[in-house]
Amino acid sequence: MPTAKVALSTASVYPESTAAAFEIAGRLGYDGVEVMVWTDPVSQDVEALRRLSDTHGVPVLAVHAPCLLITQRVWSTDPWTKLQRARSAAERLGASTVVVHPPFRWQRAYAREFVRGVWRMADETDVRFAVENMFPWRYRDREMLAYAPGWDPTEEDYRHFTIDLSHTATSRTDTLAMVDRMGDRLGHVHIADGSGSGKDEHLVPGRGAQPCAELLQQLGEWRFDGHVVVEVNTRRAMSAAEREADLAEALDYTRRHLRTAPDVCGAPGRTRLDGDER
Repeated sequence: MPTAKVALSTASVYPESTAAAFEIAGRLGYDGVEVMVWTDPVSQDVEALRRLSDTHGVPVLAVHAPCLLITQRVWSTDPWTKLQRARSAAERLGASTVVVHPPFRWQRAYAREFVRGVWRMADETDVRFAVENMFPWRYRDREMLAYAPGWDPTEEDYRHFTIDLSHTATSRTDTLAMVDRMGDRLGHVHIADGSGSGKDEHLVPGRGAQPCAELLQQLGEWRFDGHVVVEVNTRRAMSAAEREADLAEALDYTRRHLRTAPDVCGAPGRTRLDGDER
């Protein structure tokens, strides 16, 4: 059996609340949650998150630092303070991973020190800082490079990476080639799908063109011991029941393909991380 746990991103229930995400994750049988820290006050409150975790029996497996445009004032306007608070929250909640985006290009001082700064912070904790792949912004026939050092984290030297399959679709990147470049430093997965339309779709896995099944089967073969997080967009759901059905489908798809990897028990060991060979 694979060692990867399947978590629900609290962003997947939007516009419902962080509290609703814990309830849904518990009811559907997810192994835990990844907390997206954003404008919902509960997502910013470690004690409130701890109470939700205890009430629903759902551990917090990862914390997504507030890196979005809408979270520029969440946990300070200083990006390093945001990462420090995300690390503290992860440590206090028992989460193993902090997910972080590359800086925006206009965050010049932050961007200049980002690679070195993330290494320094990673050296101070057992929590993994897993830098996520992003995508170029497009408008009509124009493309803008919004991130620095860049949207593709494999072009830099980070200790751990997060692969997001909606973002690989948006950037029109070969997902499995990016995973190969990440190698043993792949520490975290956002499972979702995309059609390659140029929009960040976060479809339920299996509804787009991304190699979701192939990646999950590889993770099973490697006995991947990071977390696989369902991060999908359910904003168009017409009811709570429809949203929950989408999240149940995503969980079933993810577990089914993790567990149908060929010869999982005898696979020649990519037990991930730290120095093993593929």
